[in-house]
Amino acid sequence: MKTFKNHYLIMRHGESEANVAGLIVSDPAIGCTRFGLSAPGRQQVVAAASGYAGKPISAIICSDFLRTSQTAKLFADTLALPTPQSNIGLRERFFGAWEGKSDSNYPAIWALDREPAPQRSAGIETVEQVRQRGLRVIEELEQHYQHEVILLVAHGDLLQILLTAFVGKPAHQHRTLAHHHQAEIKPLIASGQEYPGPLLECSRSAN
Repeated sequence: MKTFKNHYLIMRHGESEANVAGLIVSDPAIGCTRFGLSAPGRQQVVAAASGYAGKPISAIICSDFLRTSQTAKLFADTLALPTPQSNIGLRERFFGAWEGKSDSNYPAIWALDREPAPQRSAGIETVEQVRQRGLRVIEELEQHYQHEVILLVAHGDLLQILLTAFVGKPAHQHRTLAHHHQAEIKPLIASGQEYPGPLLECSRSAN
């Protein structure tokens, strides 16, 4: 039984240039340097920060993709919070053969989420792999922080898949959860919340 020391919030990045172009951008070689926030995306983040009324945030951890690092920095600057720290464990889910293609292909990818073999043949990162690396980020933070409110800034698929671990759903059912809107902040784990069993499923490969 795992009892969490910290309170965690999750935030999806604001509208990005990739969203505007309707492109799937999941390759770190591209996403870490290109396709940052659009002008409306910046406005979304400022609005989210200005309207935030939850517990005071003491640390921000973000994906190193440009759209998420810009979101985290703008959010932190708006509320005069500490400089965000990047963690590659929060990166976008890698979509393999679908990289660079139209985002209208997302439903076809999600339809494969029950079928790991076809996903791997297309080079898609499976939902279990995504969930495990997200949980590893939390496990690392649990080892370094105590009694803090931590905001995780990441990507839609990763956040919805990660959330399944805390609402008792299999990872492949992530699309049954409420859609995580751009720049939206949601609670993930409350301090003192218990997680049944080991946080990480060592029997499953996350590589």
